Amino acid sequence: FPYTTLFRSAREIARRAGKEPEYLSSIYYMALLHDIGKIVVSDRILKKPGKLTDEEFDEMKRHASEGGRVIREVLQGITDEDYLRFASEIATYHHERWAGKGYPAGLTGEDIPLASRIMAIADVYDALISERCYKKPMSPEAAMKIIEEGSGIHFDPQLAEVFLRHRAEFM
Repeated sequence: FPYTTLFRSAREIARRAGKEPEYLSSIYYMALLHDIGKIVVSDRILKKPGKLTDEEFDEMKRHASEGGRVIREVLQGITDEDYLRFASEIATYHHERWAGKGYPAGLTGEDIPLASRIMAIADVYDALISERCYKKPMSPEAAMKIIEEGSGIHFDPQLAEVFLRHRAEFM
């Protein structure tokens, strides 16, 4: 399954950050839904083998807020409010950046939900080491270097440190 690294990485970052077993289980399974908003993005954009135009990237960015909306609509009344919020936050805010300039809300620092900050690291690492229609996979070592360089800018510096300190487990 192509997202195995993503699920495991999200759960392991949370575990190493001291989260309880219920949280670990939730983040593991909610990682599956983090990009569900891509159902509203054209396949022409999702499968484009090159760099996206500004307009195409704007369309791609919609997947975050749309993912949160889809999760809320589908799971409303089926699960408890805490689980619904948790899943929705992961989908909505996993592209926010620690120092700002992320999307969809431009949140910074601890205003970004913890699960979304964890997912940001796991998602970027998985994207970097995976082959995609628009790129070849990067080595795990090179991906780790990008996470390290993004600490405090793109990623929560404490969570990035947890990830990097245990790099052997993720590679």
